[in-house]
Amino acid sequence: MTKTQLGRIGIWRPWNQLDPALAEEVEDLGYGAIWVGGSPTGDLEDVERLLAATDRIVVATGIVNMWKTPAEEVAASYHRLDDAYGGRFLLGVGIGHPERTREYRSPYETIVRYLDGLDAGNVPAEGRVLAALGPKVLRLAAERAAGAHPYLTTPDHTRVAREALGGGPLLVPEHKVVLDPDPVRARALGRRTLQHYLGLGNYVASFKRFGFTDADVADGGSDALVDAVIAHGDADAVAARLMGHLDAGADQVAVQVLTEPGGDPLPALRSLAETLPLR
Repeated sequence: MTKTQLGRIGIWRPWNQLDPALAEEVEDLGYGAIWVGGSPTGDLEDVERLLAATDRIVVATGIVNMWKTPAEEVAASYHRLDDAYGGRFLLGVGIGHPERTREYRSPYETIVRYLDGLDAGNVPAEGRVLAALGPKVLRLAAERAAGAHPYLTTPDHTRVAREALGGGPLLVPEHKVVLDPDPVRARALGRRTLQHYLGLGNYVASFKRFGFTDADVADGGSDALVDAVIAHGDADAVAARLMGHLDAGADQVAVQVLTEPGGDPLPALRSLAETLPLR
């Protein structure tokens, strides 16, 4: 997977909110990748449907949860897609969160063992990326994978992550956006999504490493925290915020458009496609 092939801007969306028609339009708009989030199943059948509907765009997982699917099963799925779709699939894997996994233990050692299992299944390091927030796992992503896919971060985190990874590995942070010029309305929508993550220790610890306080992560998140992790405003304002990741050393930004429940992300994606340097 080359950086040129991946492009500078992709989209991130939960697997159950993606379908072939959306994938086709995202490709036609010029986005470089679709990151399939929400812990897609290890058989990767949902990913395969998106690949089958498109011709050029990279489809990546963001991420397969290591606790849900054994490495040998994921390796078999990887080879099925890689063989069928000419290297357009990128495997993202990660450890998830202790609050969501009863068996959660020894996270770093579990990641290492899982990567060992992918090695045994002949999944090449250049065909996989690792969910990473803290410095130790970022270093592992540089050593044992093509790079890192951090979630719910800021350009400040991207700058530190690039230093930890070095110049070569991929760095693709996800960033949430609300295309709405009304800051009160945009923050309210963003906060409804953000509060879902504020009970997860990995994210809270990451926020605090970058100067946020207990008050910032309480009650659904302060305005300062919401503004830091959710870009909002018109297309030009949102694009400027996303460019902050690229300026800080990201190779691509995976844009997650937030809408009201059941809302269509395509109007926002169309507006951003006219403003951002997608390739």
